[in-house]
Amino acid sequence: MSYRTGRYLFPAALFLFCFFSARPAAAEEAVSGVFMRLPAFSASDRVLILAPHPDDEAIACAGVIKEALRRGAFLKVAYLTNGDHNQLAFLVYKKRPVLRTGEFIQMGEVRRREAVKAMGSLGVPEKDLVFLGYPDFGTFSIFCKYWKSRKPYKSILTRISAVPYKDNFSYASVYNGENILSDLKEILLDYRPTKIFVSHPGDVNVDHKAYYLFLCIALADLEDEIGRPQVFPYLVHCPGWPLPRHYHPDLPLLPPGQFSGLALDWKVHRLSEADLSSKRDAILCYRSQTRSSAFYLLSFARGNELFGDYPEITLGSVGKGRIFPFSREIPDEEYEPSCPNEAWEASYSVSGGVFYITVDKNKELEKRFVFTAYIFGYKKGVEFAAMPKIMFISRYNVFKMFDKRRPVSSGGVSVQLSKEQVTVGIPLRLLGDPDLMLVSIRTYDRMQPRGAAGFRRIRVNKKGGSDAGIQER
Repeated sequence: MSYRTGRYLFPAALFLFCFFSARPAAAEEAVSGVFMRLPAFSASDRVLILAPHPDDEAIACAGVIKEALRRGAFLKVAYLTNGDHNQLAFLVYKKRPVLRTGEFIQMGEVRRREAVKAMGSLGVPEKDLVFLGYPDFGTFSIFCKYWKSRKPYKSILTRISAVPYKDNFSYASVYNGENILSDLKEILLDYRPTKIFVSHPGDVNVDHKAYYLFLCIALADLEDEIGRPQVFPYLVHCPGWPLPRHYHPDLPLLPPGQFSGLALDWKVHRLSEADLSSKRDAILCYRSQTRSSAFYLLSFARGNELFGDYPEITLGSVGKGRIFPFSREIPDEEYEPSCPNEAWEASYSVSGGVFYITVDKNKELEKRFVFTAYIFGYKKGVEFAAMPKIMFISRYNVFKMFDKRRPVSSGGVSVQLSKEQVTVGIPLRLLGDPDLMLVSIRTYDRMQPRGAAGFRRIRVNKKGGSDAGIQER
């Protein structure tokens, strides 16, 4: 699928794409001039690549892997799932529908073998690959709902509730949040990485969001034991990005237009001609995926790799914070926004023990505006499994709130809907009186997506002043 994104590109990015497309060497130099480079690797580094599915590590980090190994760094790759949920890819690969539980598990084994081959081609031995094997397309649901649950999550396709892969690190572990978090913490404690590469919190793929969230909690729990390694999120799934599709080694990989103006600290890693060729070969090792989508996967084999995270927001000190654009999702090339110049803004604030989210909207949406928010609180010294996992849904001026899978009391919750804004207020006590929150919001016109903001880390500074606010546009 192709997407119309020209109007949303960075001015610098548009200039780079248009002017340098016929000048590969100049394009590489220009990218390095616009974005900071990744910190250099050294023999003292311990690099951990966290891949939601087998192929994400090659798509996003093959050049980084080659460079880290070249510099003598230790390196491991940890896969959250075996990627056993991609029905379309399996149909093309098998030339027939994949329907039975055993067939999906078999495809998970295929993707595991492909990962071993791909990483071997880059110089990573099988002993340095860790496969967890949790359910593809299910880990975000587990993070949201399956903690201290009597019944574990059941995979939609395989219909099983525990890791089925005998050679995997997490074999026989039931599908719940405690097990995923425990396994990730065990890997972090054993390996003690200095640099971590992980999927992006603004990625539209649910497993990509989930791996980032689990990592945030794991690092918060282990801060006193392993410190704070450098974390570099990589983006894979974003509507209409990257363009043009297919293999264009002479072009730079630029941030998507939906992230234009966001205060993300983008960093690039430039690939040599030899490393770019190695990256292409590693991606092509994933035959189960490239038979159906090589045109898309090879779009990431360009002159650089791209990494960037949202800055952490701190609420509680007096004064107003910086302004951050509100990332807009563009469904497809036929989609034309009804109000192309409208400003979608989301602001976060704390006042009087209440956490407020305010979203600006077009006044014409007053009677069909839908707003959802995920709010996950973290409190030092409290088991994360016991903390509320809040999903808030507001349709017009009627709202519901869930903690995991249970409706919860809305005492003290407020929703104010006007022609220009919706403001939601949730008492911090209902969020577990957190020190840190992981927050994502989405807006809809009826049920059509209008805007979305990736997960933000919002720290509640309880020693600060009475009010604080920060905006996302």
